[in-house]
Amino acid sequence: MIATISGGVTTAKGFKASGIHCGIRKNKEKPDLAMILAEKECAAAAVYTQNLVKGAPIAVTRKNIADGKARAVICNSGNANTCNADGEEKAWKMCELAAQALKIAPEDVIVASTGVIGEILPIEPIVRAVGPLAAQLSADGSSLAARAIMTTDTMLKEAAVEADIDGKKVRIGGIAKGSGMIHPNMATMLCFLTTDAAISPEMLDKALHHAVDESFNMVSIDGDTSTNDMVSILASGMAENPEISEPGEAYAIFVDALRLLCIRLARMVAKDGEGATKLLVCRVTGAKDHAAAVTVSKAVIASSLVKAAMFGSDANWGRVLCAIGYSGAPVDVSGVDVAFRSEAGALQVCQDGAGIPFDEDVAKKILSEDEIDILVTLHDGEARAAAFGCDLTYDYVKINGDYRT
Repeated sequence: MIATISGGVTTAKGFKASGIHCGIRKNKEKPDLAMILAEKECAAAAVYTQNLVKGAPIAVTRKNIADGKARAVICNSGNANTCNADGEEKAWKMCELAAQALKIAPEDVIVASTGVIGEILPIEPIVRAVGPLAAQLSADGSSLAARAIMTTDTMLKEAAVEADIDGKKVRIGGIAKGSGMIHPNMATMLCFLTTDAAISPEMLDKALHHAVDESFNMVSIDGDTSTNDMVSILASGMAENPEISEPGEAYAIFVDALRLLCIRLARMVAKDGEGATKLLVCRVTGAKDHAAAVTVSKAVIASSLVKAAMFGSDANWGRVLCAIGYSGAPVDVSGVDVAFRSEAGALQVCQDGAGIPFDEDVAKKILSEDEIDILVTLHDGEARAAAFGCDLTYDYVKINGDYRT
């Protein structure tokens, strides 16, 4: 049995976290440096952006967890430490500073940064703050860490789940940030996950990739793939379940729990898209195969015209058909059905690739809710997929017109 529970990155046994304002960001009310610590050495895995331009912390983290082990995370917001000549030097220095404060090896630190690209990361604020930050780590510090990694986010993103694995209660928790520069190509955001499951680094890596493919890789806010995306996970083993070292029932339960958690966080990212007022979920059924279902759902959710129509509560289903048509997926467009659904009800607007009569007032009411499902039925097979996004509003342009200044 898998259940959603309250909590975040410190919900699993053996983890502490916190966040502090160190001075990278001008707003003194905003924490801008986060830390997570495990009581013991953990199995570790991560997934990174596919952008060829990558933040320096990614290169350092790759090296540090190449052995499948880590104990801590340090992350700053307000500066991406990307496209800087001294970027890797600064990222490694962050690992050294964290290690010194925590009395661990710098090679056991996952490092991440988020914020403006191409500006030199000032290391002095981190030097001053890392000691006090380490001193205030606590089992109640998840929310502080979650706030410290936020940039243009307007809502805190943390969640946790619990599962029964081989007679033991296993917990997985996490925090995430992401609001803009979000498009499925890993996923454009940061997410730090922890679990007390006993699982080998190899199986943890496999599970993470599987979960990311169905969650963060299915999110699109604005079509821009970021440079600093990272989803990392630490597994302390303190749940004391028999170690998951091969595929089987225990592994399947762990993957299902991890996927559920990642989907919860992915929905939070999508709903908090820059300037967004609505969460959009495109649910595709009846696809020829899984690849086709994924391709169609992503194309619809990424369409600027669909997103703008949803902002205006306009049941312009032709834009959905248009996106399906250029998606590249093998689809018989003469057999496509489209419907819109929300808490206000459901309404079919297209059948067999053609419009059908519907009440515009009812459609307006359905599309005025803050969470909307776009239901696409292809009648080509049995495969399905869901992608997550948001509406496109005037505020998106306002936010990004002066993001740097």
